[in-house]
Amino acid sequence: MGTDCGCGCGGDATRTSAFVRPRFFAGQLLTEDDLGLLVDYVTAKSRLHNRSLSGPGVVRGLGVTCDPCGGGTVAVHPGHAFDCAGNDIVVSCTERVDVRALVRERRVSGLGVDCGDPCDDDGERRYGLFVRYQELSVDPVAPYATEEPCPTPGCVPSRIREGYRFLVKHGVFEDHRHNPGTTLLANLGSLERADEARARDRRLGHYVDAMFAASVSTGRTIGFEAADNKRFTDGLDWLRQNAGGEGPPPPQTVPEMTDHVRALASAVARFDTYDAAGQAQLKKDYPRLAEVQDARGVLGAACGRLKGADMGAAWPDPLRRTIARAVVTETAARVVPERGDPDAQLEVRMLAQGTPLGHALQVEFRADLALMREWLLGRLDHATGLADCALRPYVAAIDVPPRLPAPPADSVERTTIADLLRIAEAAEKLSLAVRRFVTDAACATLNPPCDDCTDTDVLLAEVELDGCDVVRICSATREQVLPGGSAYGEWLPKLYRLRELAERVCCQPLPSHRRPDLPAAGPVSRPYADGLLADWPRTGDLEEMLSLLLTPAPGETPPKVLHEQVYTTPSEVTDSMQELGMLRTQVADLTAVLEGLRVQLDASRTQMSRLEEQVPERLGSRLAELESAPREQEAEPAEPPAGEPAEPSAAKPPAAKRSRSPRTQKPGETP
Repeated sequence: MGTDCGCGCGGDATRTSAFVRPRFFAGQLLTEDDLGLLVDYVTAKSRLHNRSLSGPGVVRGLGVTCDPCGGGTVAVHPGHAFDCAGNDIVVSCTERVDVRALVRERRVSGLGVDCGDPCDDDGERRYGLFVRYQELSVDPVAPYATEEPCPTPGCVPSRIREGYRFLVKHGVFEDHRHNPGTTLLANLGSLERADEARARDRRLGHYVDAMFAASVSTGRTIGFEAADNKRFTDGLDWLRQNAGGEGPPPPQTVPEMTDHVRALASAVARFDTYDAAGQAQLKKDYPRLAEVQDARGVLGAACGRLKGADMGAAWPDPLRRTIARAVVTETAARVVPERGDPDAQLEVRMLAQGTPLGHALQVEFRADLALMREWLLGRLDHATGLADCALRPYVAAIDVPPRLPAPPADSVERTTIADLLRIAEAAEKLSLAVRRFVTDAACATLNPPCDDCTDTDVLLAEVELDGCDVVRICSATREQVLPGGSAYGEWLPKLYRLRELAERVCCQPLPSHRRPDLPAAGPVSRPYADGLLADWPRTGDLEEMLSLLLTPAPGETPPKVLHEQVYTTPSEVTDSMQELGMLRTQVADLTAVLEGLRVQLDASRTQMSRLEEQVPERLGSRLAELESAPREQEAEPAEPPAGEPAEPSAAKPPAAKRSRSPRTQKPGETP
């Protein structure tokens, strides 16, 4: 079976080369095809070098200035330029260009009719003055007679003269310069959706280790150390001074109050994971813990005020707003009661690490995982130039838990270890996948693309006309050939820094996540999640690389944003998908139960088969004795109910005795 491998399937190319040069040898009959092939080869190689090593634009000269005589003409001075096809455009002497005539020519060619003098238009107009490469066949000669049956009649041009012509254009002009950020945006797609997926990845990153630790350490204490005692003391003192009063707090104080509630609730939750003896020892080691009951009351009052606060004004970011609500809801449900919530060990251990996980936040995490996986698969289908070949099957194989419907307000429904582990494992894998994809997309920008040449005209200047007179000329925006070409010249100010970062980011081993290493016995030492409610800064070599690519330097062309259509799923479809996900979960549970019952039924059938094989041997003799006994026995009539006369009844037929298998009589047994 044949396979199309592109331009080559191994070491040798399977397609015809783009360049073929003639090979001469002694005694060869040379024809016009051989000599023409040599000219074509040299010309094509020269053009390739021009467009690849230099790129389109002005090499030198070709300045455009006002004509000494004024009017609608300009002066184009000598110079050299390359067009995007690699053709050399050489102006050897100063040319007087009639812009007015070029505007008229443009109108006639565009409309097909002559609509009069363009000078009749009022107002100022801006045009781009371009130079275009063209070839002219010149110097015709009469060919000698040949033996061809149909010789070429008349004279044939013997030379190709390379020339140029000037023209004007109106509107947006094509810019061949390439910004590396354009390639990055083509792979990332919409920056809004990319930032949305990466923001959810950062939020899940604060919770992954905490979820693994809470799942594994169920029934064990979360260590209470000196740093936790400091948070307990500072949080309690601050809330006593600032959390009192009636009514909700103002939005400007809500973030600080919520953060102190989280810190104090974490310390109290760690205290609650100890047994009575452990709590007594903690109070001896840290005397301020004697006020733990007062701390519960202070937390209850603070949560009561925060429930009525304007969370939208205090937390403009919806991702952190949900965490802030979880702080209030989980603190009030798990810590404020006198003895905590012993039935919610997972939730208490999550709160002890400073990462409260309420029902509403768990629902959002499931939706975040689905969004991240969908975004990754969509971008991997459209991105080009990526080098992580195993990433797409890795993402497709990630098991994302189904979405859940939106919970009621202040829901305190508890989660299970299985659900928590499923969320943590999916978040761990998707976080690595997002990092791998963004790294691959950033590294793919370091190679300039090979763009198709669709417009070979070279911009010389922009001219402004007032009536028939040229009033202003601007040559500053035209493309200028730089070392490495205009496509590469945009990178010169940042190229060395990008290369330095690429050495540390690209072509490195794939990233991995190391789960928390918990001790086999004793209290579990877990850090407190600092900065959970603060801004999440983007740091590291990869973030610096992305910022350098997407932030235009002074004078740099901005990266071209990819405009893609985003399809919004109606709410009815979303709700139906959530219900379908719940039904699938229930069906999976019922299938597991039925499978267990089927296994038990098969085992029972096996036991019955064994009993049936053993019964005839053990009961054979006894069955023979029973069969020889009298077979007729009168059944005694049943007594009528109280208060009812007895009715005569017909004699019942003798009951048939149940046959039994013979059994061997044991020694000493009475028959």
